[in-house]
Amino acid sequence: MERDSEIKVWDPLVRIFHWSLVATFFIALLSGEEWESLHVVAGYGVAGLVAFRLVWGLIGTPHARFTDFVRSPATVIAYLKDLAGHRARRYIGHNPAGGWMIVALLVSLALTTLTGMAAHGTFKVASWLLPVAMAHEDEEEGDDGEEGPFGELHEFFAYFTLLLVAVHVAGVIVSSVMHRENLVRAMITGRKQRDL
Repeated sequence: MERDSEIKVWDPLVRIFHWSLVATFFIALLSGEEWESLHVVAGYGVAGLVAFRLVWGLIGTPHARFTDFVRSPATVIAYLKDLAGHRARRYIGHNPAGGWMIVALLVSLALTTLTGMAAHGTFKVASWLLPVAMAHEDEEEGDDGEEGPFGELHEFFAYFTLLLVAVHVAGVIVSSVMHRENLVRAMITGRKQRDL
C-alpha cells in the first residue's frame, strides 16, 4: 500500500538491476588478475544486466524508460547551470544529468564487456564491432594473458566506468543534499516523497 506522502518511483526490477550491477561490476573489477574465472563470470553477469536494462529502458515501467529521463543536451546544460547556482529543480525520476549518466554508464559497461570478451577470445566478432583493434589483431598476447589491444581497451573502459561511477555517486550526494532527500534509500525502497 502506497503512503500518501510518498510515490512509487523505482520498480523492483530497476532496483534489483541497480544493486546487482553494483555487485557484479565491483566483483569483476576486484577479481581481475587474481581470480580470472570469477572475473569472467562477473563480466558475463554485467553483460546480461546491461542487456536487460536496455530492454527494460524500452518496455519497462514509466520511470524506467529512456523516454522518461533522456533529455536534450540543452536541457542537461541548463540543469547543470541551475545545479551550480543551487536552484536546480527536483525530479521524481532521474534528473537530466542523471539520465545521461545512465546512458554513459550503460555504453561504457557494454564496451567493457565486449572488449573483455574479445580479449579472452570468447567473442570472435569483436574485431568487426571494434575496428580500432583490427590493425593490431596479430599482436602477441601480453604478459597478463589478454590479447594486446583488446586487453588494453578492456582495461581502459573498466577504469573509465569506475570514473563514471565516482561522478554518479557524487551527483547522488549533491542531489540528495540539495533536495533534502535520501536517493540511496529511494533506490532501496523504490519510493520518494511526493513534495519536499
